Amino acid sequence: MFRGSRWKIAVYGRDHGVPHFHIEGPDFRCSVSIASFDLIVGTVPAAVLAEALDWARPHQALLMQTWQELNG
Repeated sequence: MFRGSRWKIAVYGRDHGVPHFHIEGPDFRCSVSIASFDLIVGTVPAAVLAEALDWARPHQALLMQTWQELNG
C-alpha cells in the first residue's frame, strides 16, 4: 500500500480483529487500529511509527476502504 525507506504499510485479507493495518520492516511488525491509530500489538521503532502515521492519518478513509474490501 505504501512504502517508506525501510518499512511498509500493508492491509491483508482474511485478517481478524478490529480494522487495522500493519507496519512491517526487516526487524519489526506491528498492527495499528485504523479508527484510533493506537498500536494494537507488536513492536516498531518510534521514528518509523511517527513516519508511518504521518502517511496513514490523511489516508484513513483509503485504509478503511481497503480493509472493508478485503475483509467485508
